[in-house]
Amino acid sequence: MNPVNGLALGRIAIGAVALASPPAAAKLFRLDLARNPQLPYLSRMFGSREIALGSITLLARGKARRRLVALGMAVDGADAFAGYDAMQSGVVSQSTGMFLTAPAVGAVVAGAVGLITER
Repeated sequence: MNPVNGLALGRIAIGAVALASPPAAAKLFRLDLARNPQLPYLSRMFGSREIALGSITLLARGKARRRLVALGMAVDGADAFAGYDAMQSGVVSQSTGMFLTAPAVGAVVAGAVGLITER
């Protein structure tokens, strides 16, 4: 599968879980819903963003698609920083921080591979 399409479909799937079931998303991301009562709100905001970005990337063509991939890489880079920062500040455990950071870094790499292969 094309890495850009795979990444876009992954965004839509994760976004759908986050939007439809914040408790499932909290469990998936190893976050403590009981200690974070605002997590469902943030989860739904995250989910809608991921669904929108994944959907528009699948529909776009040419330069617009390349720009959306680059935008997704920026968002994923920010997500990687957020996971790393949460780990460094002690908000999440080191294992959870790595679990949150690694997929975001992987998404940046997948986006870069997609940009190279879609020339």
